[in-house]
Amino acid sequence: MYYYSKTGNVKSFVGKLSGSHEIYSIQDDLPPISPFVLITHTTGIGAVPGAVQKFLAKYGHLLKAVAVSGNRIWGRNYGKAGDIISEQFSVPLIHKFELRGMPSDVKKFESEVSKFE
Repeated sequence: MYYYSKTGNVKSFVGKLSGSHEIYSIQDDLPPISPFVLITHTTGIGAVPGAVQKFLAKYGHLLKAVAVSGNRIWGRNYGKAGDIISEQFSVPLIHKFELRGMPSDVKKFESEVSKFE
């Protein structure tokens, strides 16, 4: 599992996950060697962060699912990066969660990830 966090929301969400997952930041410069799930955020008004775009340009062929953090104040652009990545790489968008996520988001995410293991 890989994640990207700029403001700390995604990092906080990842910190709530059970210890059964190997989790790496895309900023750690550890390239994936097997299929992975990506957790990211939406930047601007519905865009994929530049660092995530660069990471996926190299390793997108190994992407098997995506989850995304967002803020509902952006309306239809809430979690839009997940929609874009899902469509671009033909992978499922397994969950959208607001900001740092709630315990119910963690549970839903882990349930969805377990379907890929």
